[in-house]
Amino acid sequence: MRDLYPEIEPFHSEQLAVDDVHTLYVEQVGSPGGLPALFLHGGPGAGCEPYHRRFFDPKRYRVVLFDQRGAGRSTPHAELDRNDTWALVDDIERIREHLGIRRWLVFGGSWGSTLALAYAERHPERVEALVLRGIFLCRPHEIAWFYQQGASRVFPDYWEDFVAPIDPERRDDMVAAYHALLTGEDELRRLVAARAWSVWEGRTATLLPNQQVTDHFANAHVALSLARIECHYFMRDAFLRPNQLLDDASRLATIPGVIVHGRYDAICPLENAWQLHRAWPGSELAVVADAGHSASEPGIRRQLVAATDRFASQAW
Repeated sequence: MRDLYPEIEPFHSEQLAVDDVHTLYVEQVGSPGGLPALFLHGGPGAGCEPYHRRFFDPKRYRVVLFDQRGAGRSTPHAELDRNDTWALVDDIERIREHLGIRRWLVFGGSWGSTLALAYAERHPERVEALVLRGIFLCRPHEIAWFYQQGASRVFPDYWEDFVAPIDPERRDDMVAAYHALLTGEDELRRLVAARAWSVWEGRTATLLPNQQVTDHFANAHVALSLARIECHYFMRDAFLRPNQLLDDASRLATIPGVIVHGRYDAICPLENAWQLHRAWPGSELAVVADAGHSASEPGIRRQLVAATDRFASQAW
């Protein structure tokens, strides 16, 4: 089973205005005449990284990657106005139409899996296949598991650093307390809170400690957009009705898909992937025995590349 494809640079990149507030960074890699594929990054608010281009055979795929509203190279950075799940779904359709693509494979991990499911359930006729990793269904108990009580028991040392910016009397609702800091007027407290929020996620993303992953999440540009946008979404249950993505999974009936999930994922427990797999008959579930949440972990990388390779072979 092969690992990531070699490093590659975009053959085209642009800034695409989607309304009078937001402009999205959009790039394409691989073969201009290849099988269209869309990569959806996590967070929300994380932005794309160069290694995300490498999950696809560049000779067989035309891969579209974009930084979602407020993330990465999209502007304005960390902006919350007009930033919600359904605006992002509409952005995907704008990009598809702008690029003249009829149908595409959609690939997403963590929040990217959430957005991929929301898009596919609204526009199933536009989706050739789904490759999903680290399933996040954005239900209240999933958010509580990671930000209130659950993961805190697995990583009590890291949790102590996460709660440090929050006054003890506010810790009964960590998401609300962080939201107040991340949207407040005190710039220093906002930046301190953003880093603590983001580093908590980076430290817990891998089965074994990975300083490179943690350092990426600690980067001030990444941390500010990730923390502000995630907290904004999680305060509002990601703009989804209760259990929406599972309840609407029947809309995926004609779409084949592969779900890849780490056995020891402490951010999005395996139960999420199992429930999605049971609700979506066309899916296959690959449980990686020696991995946590991150797409950078070797076993997860290999399973994701195997999935994109297989769909490319079936399409050609």
